[in-house]
Amino acid sequence: MIEDKPLAGIRVLDLTRVLAGPFCTMNLADLGAEVIKIELPGRGDDSRGFAPLLPNGDSGYYYSVNRGKQSVTIDLRREEGVEIFLSLAAKSDVVVENFSPGTMQRFGIGYPALTAANPRLILCSISGFGQTGPMAAAPAYDIVAQALGGTMSITGPPDGDPTRCGVSIGDLCAALYGISAILAQLRIRDRDGKGAHIDVAMLDCQVAMLEDALARYSVSGRVPGPLGTRHPSITPFQQFRASDGFFVAGAGNQAIWQRMCDAIGKPELKEDPRFIRNADRTAHHLELEAILARWFMTRPRDHWLRLLSDAAVPCAPIANVEDVTRNPHLEERGMILRADHPGYPDLIVPGSPFKNTGSKAMPVTRAPSLGEHTDAVLERVLGYDSWRLSELRKRSII
Repeated sequence: MIEDKPLAGIRVLDLTRVLAGPFCTMNLADLGAEVIKIELPGRGDDSRGFAPLLPNGDSGYYYSVNRGKQSVTIDLRREEGVEIFLSLAAKSDVVVENFSPGTMQRFGIGYPALTAANPRLILCSISGFGQTGPMAAAPAYDIVAQALGGTMSITGPPDGDPTRCGVSIGDLCAALYGISAILAQLRIRDRDGKGAHIDVAMLDCQVAMLEDALARYSVSGRVPGPLGTRHPSITPFQQFRASDGFFVAGAGNQAIWQRMCDAIGKPELKEDPRFIRNADRTAHHLELEAILARWFMTRPRDHWLRLLSDAAVPCAPIANVEDVTRNPHLEERGMILRADHPGYPDLIVPGSPFKNTGSKAMPVTRAPSLGEHTDAVLERVLGYDSWRLSELRKRSII
């Protein structure tokens, strides 16, 4: 965790729900921003009802992407609710939203209204297909972005069905690109004094993450397909099966390949003309995989991992989620945390990968209950008194 809180003093209004937006704003909170999550009174973020549910009814899903925020309930469907929101925007730095394009304008809080309230404000819109283009209004979920962006077509076993990535990579990539864009725009704003409207599309981000697949297609003319765990350009670099379980190993350069051959007791592979260079090994990967598969099945996984590790060959067992929670390295680095939940101390959440060397700082792990900070925020930021708050609550504005 970065100890100095580089975003301290930055106020973010969070209009997001479910995953892409909340993951973006949670990381901004980890970096020290004050994140005020705006939710609909009585209902809140849809993910508050997502499984797994804790004994008191709180959502573990919600907890995993909303830590460190304040929850303020405002009904943006009401004129007074819009006025309150714009008053908060006038005193904030960033607004993040992941509504369908056009929704902000229908609420009366689109970028023209926001910039009129605060010319220095940065609006980050995260959507499925972006704010422009023929698909802008189309509905989208993570799986749609993975499908249309090519990710699913190159994921899964060779000659198998297209496969969704095991995490919501469409949402998460958009969130991380959103963070980068916000940080860059804050620097520009400090220089030029003007805000901006950032347009992040899940589909754009999936295409940006295609790595070398586009280059391989344009050079070879062949459409890339799923390769299982194998790397398209480096061999061996994949999953293997020992007699009692799976592991991975990779020979990313010639020196590692030679060490790998010696370590596993197959020095003759170094001299086999099919496998001398990486290009040779990749061209003959089926033959090499067959040899290694038979050999690795003769001993347990720990045997091979010990030999490969001793030879400085990158390798690892394939861990399941329980294994991840028990990894002492991750524990030491503060990546396996127990959430600060008032009624369920055993909820495991990931730590923050933002770290300063030597720092033991940890992120706030508590997520807010619905509307928990409404009165405190409106009193502190807008100066509302108890009478006004009571009147707004009676009319379900907050």
